Amino acid sequence: MQSFENKICLITGATSGIGKAAALKLAKLGASLVLIGRNADKGRIICDQIKKETNNKKIEFYKLDLSLMKEVSKSAKRIKSDYEHIDILINNAGARFLDHIISKEGIEQTLAVNHLSHFLLTNLLINTLKKSSAATIVNISSGVHYSGNGIIENITNRNEYDGRRQYANSKLANVLFTYELADRLKNIKVTANAVDPGGVATNFARNNGLINWLKHRIYYLMKGNLLTPEQGAETIIYLATSPSVEGITGKYFKDKKAIKSSSISYDLNMARKLWEASEKIIVQQLGEQLDN
Repeated sequence: MQSFENKICLITGATSGIGKAAALKLAKLGASLVLIGRNADKGRIICDQIKKETNNKKIEFYKLDLSLMKEVSKSAKRIKSDYEHIDILINNAGARFLDHIISKEGIEQTLAVNHLSHFLLTNLLINTLKKSSAATIVNISSGVHYSGNGIIENITNRNEYDGRRQYANSKLANVLFTYELADRLKNIKVTANAVDPGGVATNFARNNGLINWLKHRIYYLMKGNLLTPEQGAETIIYLATSPSVEGITGKYFKDKKAIKSSSISYDLNMARKLWEASEKIIVQQLGEQLDN
């Protein structure tokens, strides 16, 4: 595999699970890493671990709470100041909230973390990505998106909240966003693809309590396809590094192959409405129009 000595890769949710596994692999290839997470102590430990294991010292950590759009904006400005270009953007961070939680900005947490944060971060870094000779955006979705049934909304009424449905719609949003983004970038050397990493043995959904976390694991165990973080990261690494997918954009990948996403994910009108609704919330929070 080719060296990535001159490549700069940004990964959200990089302190554990498939984000950490992807970071380790890319560091071994020589890439400079920009790792994003909400726990500074954990971030420092992960950076030190990767540096030690790979002998790659080009690892930086940025503390960022992805549930807060103003923090995303502030961090994006720092990153643009620190790096002239970004070659690989892996929007990996995600969470499932069975309980209804509203951020201090008035945004429901699933919407904020799983979709809006990456929508905003990607848009704010687009010009930095365009400075790469050939940039790649990888958005981590899930097979759960197949049960998504509409545009994810900012549900502020606790009685109207269904955590499982909201999570499914957030994963559908990842795919809709990917397709619309790919279309908007079709004449530029920036590709955007979505990935289903499969069921991975991580601490994902642990915030909902031990019982719900165990149910999540048992579900994939019974299906016989509970993966290690390294296995779950394989398709991400494939899209980020393989010459065989160069120029391929607007696709949904699983097991290193482009497959059909849900029928509703190909609804162009829905994708545009999601973009507009997302932009509207962002403008309300930041008081400025996105440049896209």
